[in-house]
Amino acid sequence: MVVTGASAGIGRASARAFAARGDTVALLARGQGGLEAAAQEIREAGGRAAWWTVDVADAAAVERVADEVERTLGPVDVWVNSAFTSVFAPFWEIEPDEFERVTEVTYLGFVNGTRAALKHMRPRDRGVVVQVGSALGRRGIPMQSAYCGAKHALCGFHDSLLAELRHEGSAVRASLVQMPAVNTPQFRWVRSRLPEEAQPVPPIYQPEVAAKAVVWAADHPQRREYWVGAATVGTILGGRFAPGLLDRYLARTGVDDQQTGEPRDRSRPDNLFEPLDDEPGSDRGAHGAFDDVAHGRSVQAVASRHRRGLGLAALAAVGAAAVTRRS
Repeated sequence: MVVTGASAGIGRASARAFAARGDTVALLARGQGGLEAAAQEIREAGGRAAWWTVDVADAAAVERVADEVERTLGPVDVWVNSAFTSVFAPFWEIEPDEFERVTEVTYLGFVNGTRAALKHMRPRDRGVVVQVGSALGRRGIPMQSAYCGAKHALCGFHDSLLAELRHEGSAVRASLVQMPAVNTPQFRWVRSRLPEEAQPVPPIYQPEVAAKAVVWAADHPQRREYWVGAATVGTILGGRFAPGLLDRYLARTGVDDQQTGEPRDRSRPDNLFEPLDDEPGSDRGAHGAFDDVAHGRSVQAVASRHRRGLGLAALAAVGAAAVTRRS
């Protein structure tokens, strides 16, 4: 299992989830400190892991690492694209190089990872690519134009990729997991020009909730897209059926909902161009600063994963009720 962005957040939690069931995991990210800590966690739990520092925006570097993973650990069965970065600011306050950098990592990083994975998977005619998306890939919100644009691009890329694999008759699969707001370290290490500290828009979920969905998608890639969390469902459907109404709602609430009420620490560095966990001991872990309010499970996500079984159970219940009424 190859996981990009594996030093923190959803990538870190997903790597641990794969390792916990006995998978060998290749950890990819920019920050050496976070990667070392993640690998140590997995080894202490009895798993097998190796790590590589790489900037996913560098296509040639990602391809070289993919080749090294194959030589070191064996054939890649699953490739998870999870690395990203962002800028919290109004669009007109985001500099061109900042916007480009978010796009290079959060969109082209997924393209580069997918290309490297398919180089090895297509000749074998097997393998799975899991794209860690976002509800914001179907509906943009204020203060995150670069991130939302990149996640929207990912959705279009995913659609094209699926059609091309099907046209080829390939057994390689790809699945997109649309995530809700997740309690990751990003809100204290991405670049921000908000007056207050940034936060995910509630409801907030722990990264382990997202990781379960990633593992499920890796095992069940027949579904082209998974939605995690009731808020994700509401956001995507609201954008689809009532976009104007959602525009007005987000204009009123979207800016304040992404701020904690505490003044932003303007002296804190960010990881837009350089990692903040590049030194030993600089590990940020999987969780962010919102453990006290983050949900450890999602009923919607569980129901979505098992919707066929739940549908059959519902039909059986209706049938039983009908028989009872007739008798």
